[in-house]
Amino acid sequence: MLAASCCDRRMCVCPGPRRIAIPVRSSRLPLLSDAMPAPAHLFPLIRSCEISRIGSTACYCHHRHLCCLSSHFAHSHFRYAPQKKFAALYRPKENFNHFIHTRDHASASQRFYLTPPQVNSILKANEYSFKVPEFDGKNVSSVLGFDSNQLPANAPIEDRRSAATCLQTRGMLLGVFDGHAGCACAQAVSERLFYYIAVSLLPHETLLEIENAVESGRALLPILQWHKHPNDYFSKEASKLYFNSLRTYWQELIDLNSGETTDVREALINAFKRLDNDISLEAQVGDPNSFLNYLVLRVAFSGATACVAHVDGVDLHIANTGDSRAMLGVQEEDGSWSAVTLSYDHNAQNEHEVERVKTEHPKSEEKTLVKQDRLLGLLMPFRAFGDVKFKWSIELQKRVIESGPDQLNDNEYTKFIPPNYHTPPYLTAEPEVIYHKLRPQDKFLVLATDGLWETMHRQDVARIVGEYLTGVHHQQPIAVGGYKVTLGQMHGLLTERRARISSVFEDQNAATHLIRHAVGNNEFGTVDHERLSKMLSLPEELARMYRDDITIIVVQFNSHVIGACQNEEL
Repeated sequence: MLAASCCDRRMCVCPGPRRIAIPVRSSRLPLLSDAMPAPAHLFPLIRSCEISRIGSTACYCHHRHLCCLSSHFAHSHFRYAPQKKFAALYRPKENFNHFIHTRDHASASQRFYLTPPQVNSILKANEYSFKVPEFDGKNVSSVLGFDSNQLPANAPIEDRRSAATCLQTRGMLLGVFDGHAGCACAQAVSERLFYYIAVSLLPHETLLEIENAVESGRALLPILQWHKHPNDYFSKEASKLYFNSLRTYWQELIDLNSGETTDVREALINAFKRLDNDISLEAQVGDPNSFLNYLVLRVAFSGATACVAHVDGVDLHIANTGDSRAMLGVQEEDGSWSAVTLSYDHNAQNEHEVERVKTEHPKSEEKTLVKQDRLLGLLMPFRAFGDVKFKWSIELQKRVIESGPDQLNDNEYTKFIPPNYHTPPYLTAEPEVIYHKLRPQDKFLVLATDGLWETMHRQDVARIVGEYLTGVHHQQPIAVGGYKVTLGQMHGLLTERRARISSVFEDQNAATHLIRHAVGNNEFGTVDHERLSKMLSLPEELARMYRDDITIIVVQFNSHVIGACQNEEL
């Protein structure tokens, strides 16, 4: 969310009629001493993300993207610490177990739990499923379908998702996008990137046909068939601007035609880089329309990571920029599940990525490039769309800000120059592309933003999704992790596990099922309804302190088609 309140919304609360206790990170006192329950009539608003502050201000927004239009840019994402004086506020999220245990000290009259139907309603509010249609009773695609879902922590949510079938070429595109410093960049990338990829994949003849249709005013060939949840909107106000930039791109592709067959890897890299370049250029040029002028600047000054899959038969390409992840679920011969990593985080934990950044700048900057595991001490991902504060020269930043709207010129965040900023650009949107040839044992693909991976290991993700899709549960000995467990407590754990297995089909969506585990798992690896209820009832000021936005796409593969393709090659 680019809009922020007068204070950092994770650390303090604006005045309002609702009383809420706020965790004090520097204190050892209980985290929550007097929390009041949210009124039941507000839950529909909470689920649909149409309420910004429970009990203080409630505002329904018919155009959700307009929620970002305040004059202040948020410091709302933990992965970006804007200034040194704010650095202390950007610490890792507290252990939620501490919150659970300390909250139990509250009196019974103060406790508030969501009922299972209320929990399900919140978890399922943004779920979406798509099944690939059959032809003559047969599914000829290597993809059976996909499930997706989102659970907000920020308000509005800064994550986005996209899925589309390529109509003029073969294959399907799916992607998750994690915004920071607001949702504007993630929104723009989720709308535009697949068009750039599709255009990059088109043969020269089709590009000429499309250009001739535009030139003569004829109807255009559809390029993509979108598979969208009703909440996954497009910005109508910017559609003409976005189209003109895309048209310029395909005109250049026509002029540069080499006659060679398009390589998918090259097409993905070119599309990512070109879109990021267009985002930068649009912000520099501006627009006579004041709304669009502010929009393109918001997009450029915020940022987004992207993890995109292109599936065409047995050919799977993953293009990743940032720290969202792709993971393949593989079923072994004994029926167990294993995970295959198909992307690598671009952050300080990746030694190759740190070395790449260092080789692109003078040796004199070696000690200041990465500080406290952040780029220039500020940004967690080392690759991202937008974020022009890490790409433009200081002179260009000042010129654009001074000539921009007052909302931009008066904003401390946009005027702030990163420390030790000598040889930009420090950031790139170029993706790392990994190719995998699908096999019959490759059953599903998980694309997810870091909100999932912060809470779950990939092996647990593979097992939970695999067991959900097959309905077969391989029981593992219950691990107590060093806890002293009585016989009665162990009996309770076994009873919970039996109940969980019998109710697994409450979820009709694999992504929803995974979110339920990500948010509700206790220290023993089972879904704890009390924990899940408490996590989902946290007000916005607290929710972002314990977890991030979570966006998940689970793609299920057609083993029969993949096996047939494999046999044909033999």
